Amino acid sequence: MAQSFEQLLGAVEDRIRELPAFRRQPVRLYEPAVYTMNLGGKRIRPVLALMACQLFGGSVEKVLDPAVGLEVFHNFTLLHDDVMDRADMRRGKPTVHVKWDTNTAILTGDAMFAVAVRLMAGAPAESLRAVLQAFEALAVGVCEGQQYDMNFETQAQVSMAEYMEMIRLKTAVLIAGSLQIGAEAAGAPAASVARLYAYGTQIGLAFQLQDDLLDLYGDESKFGKKIGSDIRENKKTYLYIKALELLSPADAAALEKAFAEPTRPETEAGKVALVKGLYEKVGVRQQCEAAVQAMFKAAEAELDAIPATETDAEALTVLKQFTAKLLGRDY
Repeated sequence: MAQSFEQLLGAVEDRIRELPAFRRQPVRLYEPAVYTMNLGGKRIRPVLALMACQLFGGSVEKVLDPAVGLEVFHNFTLLHDDVMDRADMRRGKPTVHVKWDTNTAILTGDAMFAVAVRLMAGAPAESLRAVLQAFEALAVGVCEGQQYDMNFETQAQVSMAEYMEMIRLKTAVLIAGSLQIGAEAAGAPAASVARLYAYGTQIGLAFQLQDDLLDLYGDESKFGKKIGSDIRENKKTYLYIKALELLSPADAAALEKAFAEPTRPETEAGKVALVKGLYEKVGVRQQCEAAVQAMFKAAEAELDAIPATETDAEALTVLKQFTAKLLGRDY
């Protein structure tokens, strides 16, 4: 019988609490890692790995360490992203480089990456090579995506194709790779692993567009970050790029001008209001919502193409319900 989301999440949380890796000395190195892991993330990636494993009849227990390794890796990337973005808050709490210092954040992140690799090496022997190859691909992809994201900060023009490729690398490959690792650990056929990876890619893209929306239209207390941060940081998101496509030349010029100037504390509220008004003038929110739904349908098509004879029906229902809920977040 397939385990539910709640059961799989419980298994992930139990294993995270049991991790001996972060109970070592020096405390200054490992305490920020414990702090980061306990900030209340949704554990999406490890749960997806476990769901993919049971989808193909694999043992959830055998892939638990690699699944937790995905969560440690994900939190490592957030630690370093916050340093690069100079972010003050993460999930409603001070970021590590604010609570401690930048050097601690960098070094703790490095240690977390090493722990993630060690956990990944706990995959079943028969699938270890495939799991490690999938992990290397997703880790490199995330780094490539982050570099593109930083490039865009100074790049005058960013096309929609460039933006979608950046978020595919920065966000979607980790979600798709998590599903791939779970499926590989279960010994799934290569063609079905590829379908599941494509499914995860579409879900990951949709998830990032949801984040673009939440950044401006979300509930700050639930989102964990200050609303409008993308605008204040002049980030060229889906909303910005789509607005430039739809606005009149004069309004597009006003939007570009707003993003060309550094944001100052005394003017940030006005800037966010100005940009939000331009977005709403051409219905960018609705455009983004429609794109999310199109990606969700594309994802469902990939999942439906996997032969039913290869999958557990109950596990398939659990996966579909979870991803539907994931993309139905309030904002």
